[in-house]
Amino acid sequence: MYRGEHIDSRDRADFYTQLTEQLCALMEPDLGDVANLANAAALIYLQMPDLNWAGFYLVRDEELILGPFQGKPACTRIALGAGVCGVAAEERATQVVPDVHAFPGHIACDPQSRSELVVPLVKDGQLLGVLDLDSPRPARFDAMDGEHMEAFAAALAEYLEA
Repeated sequence: MYRGEHIDSRDRADFYTQLTEQLCALMEPDLGDVANLANAAALIYLQMPDLNWAGFYLVRDEELILGPFQGKPACTRIALGAGVCGVAAEERATQVVPDVHAFPGHIACDPQSRSELVVPLVKDGQLLGVLDLDSPRPARFDAMDGEHMEAFAAALAEYLEA
């Protein structure tokens, strides 16, 4: 059962374990993807420090289309292979970007974003979309964040329709 408690972020591994546990407590497969992705975005945005955007882009007709998110209005369409999200989707590989201004082809939806973490959402071998996290703090994300958010994304994908 989801309790809505604040997660202490001092122990990062424990933080991510609790974040994924809270995610699973929130998920209701019979409500569909929009409700579950909206709650997942809200959970991340509420619990993770130093974010200015948390949300999803979903694969539709060979491009990424904006899905549920928390933060400022965002780009609505991203081509596969374009920007951090498009590269993560095309390569099906997590992208940890300490300085978005140094990333070739970065798409600046919010000029205040300085670092980014994008994790592909894959279920049964099918790319569903990407989880995108932006921060106004340079180098906010590292490999440990990437690994733990991959586990989070895998848990989330189990509740989504392929």
